[in-house]
Amino acid sequence: MSLAARKIRLIMQLRQAGVADTAVLRAIEQTPREHFVPEAFADQAYEATTLPIGHGQTLSAPDVVARMTQALRPDTRAKVLEVGSGSGYQAAVLARLSRRVYTVERDRTLLAGAQQRWQDLGLHNITAQAGDGWRGWPGQAPFARIIVTAAAAEIPARLVDQLAEGGVLVVPVGARNQVQELLRITRDATGATHEASLGPVRFVPLIQDDPGGQPGRAAGPSGPSLA
Repeated sequence: MSLAARKIRLIMQLRQAGVADTAVLRAIEQTPREHFVPEAFADQAYEATTLPIGHGQTLSAPDVVARMTQALRPDTRAKVLEVGSGSGYQAAVLARLSRRVYTVERDRTLLAGAQQRWQDLGLHNITAQAGDGWRGWPGQAPFARIIVTAAAAEIPARLVDQLAEGGVLVVPVGARNQVQELLRITRDATGATHEASLGPVRFVPLIQDDPGGQPGRAAGPSGPSLA
């Protein structure tokens, strides 16, 4: 089966799985997933599975990416923060749905590879830096949307603080090596936050390089795992 046929099959599977946002489906269809995995795994790019991207990290299964993106409630006027660039795939999808994407990755080698892929695809509305994902990106806050692609042991307070009024944060929360809970956190006009569970997932942990709250040189999340 050709890559084009596999992509069509994937979109149909996502629809059957409850991904109904046509803009999200279109962004996934337009983003060449095979470009974000090692060449040896290109023929599996549109399978319903996680794939290795090197450095002990993985690219989440397509349905997880689609579910999280839909839960984020994309808006073409929105400024988005992604915590955990990985191979760059999630940011590439978000770039087609948002005004600008800011993304933080702790692994500089992964980040360099992601930046090259974005450049190859002509995605010029993505800004990236190496850093501690727990800290977010204070200099660019507030963000209308924030997405975290690794599991936090608890809801990251600093990220909630960087959420704009009316904003949405999607984050997996739970202990390492256990099933976690995918949460959507929204901030209303009064500044109050509200949580909604989107079901169980399984991600690698969000690594915090400055657990004492001291400024760190670099950090951020590991890549996403299967859900």
